[in-house]
Amino acid sequence: MYGYDLLVVGSANADLVIGVERRPDPGETVLGSDLAVHPGGKGANQAVAAARLGARTALLARVGDDAHGRLLLDSLRGAGVDTVGVLVGGAPTGVALITVDSGGDNAIVVSPGANGLLTPADARAATSLFHASRVVSAQLEIPLETVVDVVRALPPETRFVLNASPPRALPAEVLAACDPLIVNEHEARVLLGGSRVGEDPADWARILLAKGPRAVVVTLGARGALVASRDGVAHVPALDVTPVDTTGAGDAFTAALAWRLSRGEPLVEAAAYAARVGAATVTRRGAQASFPTARDVAAARS
Repeated sequence: MYGYDLLVVGSANADLVIGVERRPDPGETVLGSDLAVHPGGKGANQAVAAARLGARTALLARVGDDAHGRLLLDSLRGAGVDTVGVLVGGAPTGVALITVDSGGDNAIVVSPGANGLLTPADARAATSLFHASRVVSAQLEIPLETVVDVVRALPPETRFVLNASPPRALPAEVLAACDPLIVNEHEARVLLGGSRVGEDPADWARILLAKGPRAVVVTLGARGALVASRDGVAHVPALDVTPVDTTGAGDAFTAALAWRLSRGEPLVEAAAYAARVGAATVTRRGAQASFPTARDVAAARS
């Protein structure tokens, strides 16, 4: 019997956020808002987002023995995430420096800190968590060799979801396990590398699928998402909302999709729900603070 709908393996950061009218050009200084510190990191964000929606969620991650680490643990536990897999110490908690412009778009620089010390040995030591989880989700803010060991630790019936962010070349072993591989437009272009592609994201999705994943999802922001599988390419529309802050929207999308897959939903239906969750997220400021509950998402549909 599964104890968790979703196990997230990934990063946990403190988000240091400054609002700006516009991001500076090279060599330019601009004034911004007061500094705000929020719990974040792609792994922690996805775990909190899934738990807010009602998923039984655990997180395998590493934080520092510091104030930022305590901030993250408090946020995770407050959302109902099981933190038995969150390791403490070895380096300071990771930090993300984020600017959010007047249109709600963000730019992010991450200092990995303790995230860089989440090792393959940590993944192997967490075997019981993998066996207790219907779906395992990972990202690339932790060492790639750890993601490889996560794939090797997967039980036969456990589904693997990879959000390839920040993007990098992936081993065939990892690509073959992805069901689905989730990328945004920038990440898709990086993964395609030297492949000759045009400007049609549907072509990107098909080419990425041919590289080995069982399915591919390309998120398109306000234009929704594309889902590519052996059945073809389907477009999933987005809700029409006015964005306030896009920080964490991709994490909310991934978390919602992984949770709905754990419930046995078809991929296109899961992606459609995830698009609604992402849309609800961008209407609020912050990352984890902006993640909706299932009731919020249902209200947004009406």
